[in-house]
Amino acid sequence: MLLLTGPTASGKSAIAIAIAQLTGGEIVCADAFQLYTRLPILTAQPAPEDMDLAPHHLYGSVPLTDEMDAARFTRLAQGCIPEITSRGKLPIITGGSGLYIKALTHGLSPLPPGDPALREELDALPPDELTARLLAIDPDAGATINLRNPRYVQRALEIATLTGQPVAAQKTSFASGPLPDIQAFYLHRDREELYARINQRTHQMLAAGVRDEVAALPASLSLTAQKAIGLRELQASNAGTMTLDDAVAAIQQNTRRYAKRQGTWFRRETWMQTVNATGRSAQDIAEEICRSYEDSISTGIASQT
Repeated sequence: MLLLTGPTASGKSAIAIAIAQLTGGEIVCADAFQLYTRLPILTAQPAPEDMDLAPHHLYGSVPLTDEMDAARFTRLAQGCIPEITSRGKLPIITGGSGLYIKALTHGLSPLPPGDPALREELDALPPDELTARLLAIDPDAGATINLRNPRYVQRALEIATLTGQPVAAQKTSFASGPLPDIQAFYLHRDREELYARINQRTHQMLAAGVRDEVAALPASLSLTAQKAIGLRELQASNAGTMTLDDAVAAIQQNTRRYAKRQGTWFRRETWMQTVNATGRSAQDIAEEICRSYEDSISTGIASQT
């Protein structure tokens, strides 16, 4: 596999398409929000005409009412990657969701099996009591699971009780080092250029009709989908409780903050190869990545012989 990652607005989608055209590969989404349906503009999914340039998988495939996490993403990706490789094609994993990517490349530690006696005890409790017990031992559980879903609450309480650890810790415990058959590339852009691209993309979203896209969303969204950057600001602007200028400024600021967090995360992933994308075209960057990928494959084959 080839993994292409980097901060939001660093140009991953265009570069992935160029790589796919050079290699005959197929692109697999590794972005927590681009997985969702009905949000193509807000989440900066590749445009339909761009998707026609190379096969794309998992984009816009998850209903907005569904919760998403790293474990579910891994299952989705592992469902389509073997199908791509079975046709002799290169899977190009593309996105900036660090936890999702690491779950795929390193594997998540298995969660504990259910305990029949504990499950019987929890089955007898009303939903309010389940939630109260969970929050008593894991006060931050609401940040990672839907507390309105009794099944999720019960499983989280079971995990926390059996392990003595919060659910979030269980979901971010990795099983091993990176997969041996993956080459990973991280796109770096100078901050000034990256921030300018973020600001420009926000205006492009408005021109593309993102306000109408948000206005057409159903009232009920999953907790995960509600975290999409710009959603709350645009809802407030549509409702008249925030000016459009203020909404745009907030979206740009929150996106820049997200890009900074992404940079912090990926700087720790020293097994990835950093590619300087500043001031360069998607085609130029794609050609460099393809050369590096082919060199790595050739070196690996030579070492085995």
